[in-house]
Amino acid sequence: MSTPIRVIVVDDDASIRDAIADHLLLHGYQVRLAADAAALDVLLQAERPDLIILDWMMPGEDGLSVCRRLQARAIPILMLSAMGAAPDRVIGLEMGADDYLAKPFDPRELLARVRALLRRQDKLRTQVASELRFDGRRLLPDQRRLFAPDGAELVLSRGEFSLLLALAERPGRVLGREQLLQLSRGEASDSVDRAIDLAISRLRRKLGQAASGAEALVQTLRGEGYRFDAEVQVL
Repeated sequence: MSTPIRVIVVDDDASIRDAIADHLLLHGYQVRLAADAAALDVLLQAERPDLIILDWMMPGEDGLSVCRRLQARAIPILMLSAMGAAPDRVIGLEMGADDYLAKPFDPRELLARVRALLRRQDKLRTQVASELRFDGRRLLPDQRRLFAPDGAELVLSRGEFSLLLALAERPGRVLGREQLLQLSRGEASDSVDRAIDLAISRLRRKLGQAASGAEALVQTLRGEGYRFDAEVQVL
């Protein structure tokens, strides 16, 4: 079973938050709610969502400021605002929003825009990068090579490399064992759980990371799967 897509809805109007959440939940999304930027930051400390729906006008830090500081995290943002004039839309998009929807809106249009943003993000993830950098390491997909922070090359098997690439291309996203098995094309002869758990264990050892602990690059989420816990720079 695939992991539900995670969406955070940030709006100081509880009726709008709840209406959006109800519509997204109806279509299979996992939804977290935040009334302002401070509450959003608390949620982001615990998980990385697949998309953020963000109100422009909020008490305290407004949506534009949030967009600016979240740009480096590469999380798609759908901006909501009662200001629907063209100059306002341009400002929102220039500040880092990936799409803009004026209030009031049809829930069906919001859902269509959410789906379009997620499709666009998936296309970006599937494009082959020339290099991925994380935690001082360099991952070269085309050459199937991995270099440690000191420049030494780390030798990975084909399956281990494919598993690491699948994780690094989706930083912060929780991936179930079946998803990882499919993405990395690991050995399907074993049970899914055993095949992926053993591969993760081998990968952690080669990365020089402890099998558990806050410093591990590959985090275990009991009952859910694994998450790659690093900021990844795509070159």
